[in-house]
Amino acid sequence: MPDHQTVDLLVIGAGMAGLTAGARAVRNGLSVVVVEIGDDVGGSARYAGYAWTAPSHEEMERHNPGGDASLKCALVDRFQDGIDWIRSTGVEAKDAQPILSFGQGHQFDTNHYVDTCRRIIVEAGGELLLTTDTERLLVENGAVAGAELVTSDGMRRQVRATSTLLATGGFQGDVDLRNKLVHPHADRLELRSNPHSRGAGYRLATAAGASTGLPGAGFYGHLIPSGIPFADPSDFVDLSLYYSEHALLFNLLGERFTDETLGDHLTTMALMEQPENRGLLIADARVFRDWVVGSYVEGAVAVDKFALAGKRGGRVGFAEELDELVYLPEEWGYDGSAVRAAVERFNARTAAGEDPAPGRRLDRLPLDEPPYYVVEAVPAITFPFHGVRIDDRARVRGEDGEPIEGLLAAGSDTGGLWYRAYAGGIASALVFGLTAAGTATLRAASHGQEGRG
Repeated sequence: MPDHQTVDLLVIGAGMAGLTAGARAVRNGLSVVVVEIGDDVGGSARYAGYAWTAPSHEEMERHNPGGDASLKCALVDRFQDGIDWIRSTGVEAKDAQPILSFGQGHQFDTNHYVDTCRRIIVEAGGELLLTTDTERLLVENGAVAGAELVTSDGMRRQVRATSTLLATGGFQGDVDLRNKLVHPHADRLELRSNPHSRGAGYRLATAAGASTGLPGAGFYGHLIPSGIPFADPSDFVDLSLYYSEHALLFNLLGERFTDETLGDHLTTMALMEQPENRGLLIADARVFRDWVVGSYVEGAVAVDKFALAGKRGGRVGFAEELDELVYLPEEWGYDGSAVRAAVERFNARTAAGEDPAPGRRLDRLPLDEPPYYVVEAVPAITFPFHGVRIDDRARVRGEDGEPIEGLLAAGSDTGGLWYRAYAGGIASALVFGLTAAGTATLRAASHGQEGRG
């Protein structure tokens, strides 16, 4: 193995975005090296199963008004090309189906996909370096010209590249960056992600002069039962309380504080702003029957999340009648009488066709069918929305807003696309991974012409 080489594209991170870019690049005829700090490829994409986003510019704007306009347009416009690309690799992407209340997407086997991309890269002569850290980017005359790597045995290796792509998956695995850039109490968040995304891309980019997204952008995650650490990646789905969109969530003061129906992923951010970042999620028999033990989306495996939370030692309660909510355990810290009264007020207003406060845009039915199912919920993070700024060609922007020559980014390393809103992380990684490969191909061709000149 040489201690230095030159390639068309160096990819740092072998998750959804990095492998997509690498596979597309080798199909375009580029020489590629992919670097991954973990001992396997795939990252958090291995825990996903759908690529989805808003189906139109209007829907994207309605649900993500604070996001970067050019990135939002690119995601919507190029999403179908991304699905076509998945199918071109031989991986099945099923027909489009509704996702959440507004999205549209395709189920596919993400494990098959990332393994297929790895095979495409290696069979085309690309190189994959596992358990390899990226120590620094090579910056020459303001342009990025590759990186210096450190292998698992401590050997240093320099890879020079016409284009370098950052695709390390975000910084959710780094508590200090989470507290600084997501929320002052983000260290309390359970990590709903692979453990290797610890901000390598963010640090490399900012050291090279990259600009970053807006403060307070939030994060993508889901509510989970309190007091239950993730024991296995399957918990990322099995313990996520997606049904909160149809239930009621109360803070320690016994108050509703957000419109739960807009999405569990949004309620998760809202709970971070409440006392002690925890709350009571209450469902009645209707919600339990239709949503707790039902599939979140068509084709997903249904899990009784209430039963699982109780089995794993979470704080759960069961009330035959609404009045039994007054007997919430004292050590939980909630006023059971206040919670019962709040549910009664909600039911009275919604049954009368009046708006509750806060409002309910979607599921406006009362929770008046006993019994009642109670789970104490806390937020968990999958990835932050703050990250490295890019343009719609996946080029990293410098502090002056102009692209940093030779530096690209895609996936959860990027910021600006989402602002306290979300419409598909796998879709973003797919689309901007392909975009990065296209930009790298054009740059390689341009440099080849310069060399011939």
